[in-house]
Amino acid sequence: MEQSRPLDSLNQSRGKRVLIELKNGKQFVGILQAFDIHINIVLDEVEEFENGELKRKLGTTFIRGDTITIISPQ
Repeated sequence: MEQSRPLDSLNQSRGKRVLIELKNGKQFVGILQAFDIHINIVLDEVEEFENGELKRKLGTTFIRGDTITIISPQ
């Protein structure tokens, strides 16, 4: 199936590991569980990175869409 919209591509990443980068430079890597039209995102098994360094491990985490600059499937 051809991906015609950004949300289609994001939907294909559901259940897979993704990298999320925020406006403040922090990065989160986790398994994409859910998202909505505002790109609010729920990740599982989250690791938080700052300046490329692992800061902490989190469980299930909600990230507000308007703080996100990059979403990259891994």
